[in-house]
Amino acid sequence: MSDKPISAEEKRSAGRLVQPSLVLSTFAVQPHGILIGLLLVDIALAFGVPVGVAGQIRTISYVVSVIIGLLMGVLSIRFRHKSLLVMGLLFLSISALGCALAPSFIAMLMLFSIWGVALAMVSPMGLTLTGEHFPQEKRASVIGWITAGGAISYVVGAPAIGFIAGFGGWRMPFLGFILPVSLLGLLLAIKGVPNSPSIRQSALSMGDYLAGFEGVFSNRSADACLAGSAFSMAAWAAILTYAPSFYRQRFLFSTSVASAFMLVAASCYTLGSVISGRFVRRFGRKPPTVLAALFAGIFTVLYTLLPDVWLSAIASFLACLFGGMRVTASNSLTLEQVPKFRGTMMSISSAATNLGSSLGAGVGGLALLLFGYDGMAISLGSMGVAAAIVFQLLATDPAKADKLLDPRSSLR
Repeated sequence: MSDKPISAEEKRSAGRLVQPSLVLSTFAVQPHGILIGLLLVDIALAFGVPVGVAGQIRTISYVVSVIIGLLMGVLSIRFRHKSLLVMGLLFLSISALGCALAPSFIAMLMLFSIWGVALAMVSPMGLTLTGEHFPQEKRASVIGWITAGGAISYVVGAPAIGFIAGFGGWRMPFLGFILPVSLLGLLLAIKGVPNSPSIRQSALSMGDYLAGFEGVFSNRSADACLAGSAFSMAAWAAILTYAPSFYRQRFLFSTSVASAFMLVAASCYTLGSVISGRFVRRFGRKPPTVLAALFAGIFTVLYTLLPDVWLSAIASFLACLFGGMRVTASNSLTLEQVPKFRGTMMSISSAATNLGSSLGAGVGGLALLLFGYDGMAISLGSMGVAAAIVFQLLATDPAKADKLLDPRSSLR
């Protein structure tokens, strides 16, 4: 908990490397997941386990991420947010090196789960630091670029990992791509992100630690943001997890065509992430969040129902575009909910989104087994629509309310 807030002038004078540092941090945390998606079969063969068993590497990592995300709600009160970001990037580097050298599947499982720790630290602290070092009118734009950093990681990382693996097997991308990117993100965060005001050094009671959780969970709007984000991430699994398999099986896409599809999808997501900041500045945080979640859900339902491959692909790309817009807008909305406990808010939000990802993968897989791809898309796309309803009915934009209550706001 800070002794004093950073002044508006200090936020405006934040170093030029702050935004690139936060964008690179988000970029660096994604390639672990990309590698598992591309090279899961190779990893399973290397350790002599079924692909279904090897796939639990990512599942366990998300479980770890949810647990650490809740713990971060406490740690963010006690420690500097920059320190937690740096520690997360250090864990990311350790995981990359460890996975490259893992002697057994159990070791791989444990070392890869460190990525879940990093995921729970890097993502929420990047957003929290945005709230600390940038004025309110610039935050949506910065969050848009941070979100885009994760999508750009897919555009760059997927071909890079595939290319490097072609020469040295599945271990080599950990050493030749993921580790260097992680270390670069670590160094840039140390250099480019200013230290926040000092954390209170006196002993904190259990009540101090629980105050952040109470501040979040007693706020109906904050709870709505958590639920809406979780439902939206569950819906996103219909594209991220199942779309490539859908196109390969129903429209007989080759592996290379499916990879090209994912690159276009990632580009649409990146575009949505960036342009969403402009809509937030013009219309506030809540309307873009609601509409983006709604349209992302609708197009998620449609992409398996459309019989023409081109119409289906367009629906998928639009789902990605609105998905990127939703992440930027909803993160902007969530960031403003409980300013006093911003670190706790974003840490719990990270846990909620990871829980939503797990929920989407599980529900989508069950629906796929029982009802096929159409049932999968309908069940997960409906969660996106449900997210829009939750945001609309229960969430409020505190920053907009404060502006309306300030009689001077009309003169600015």
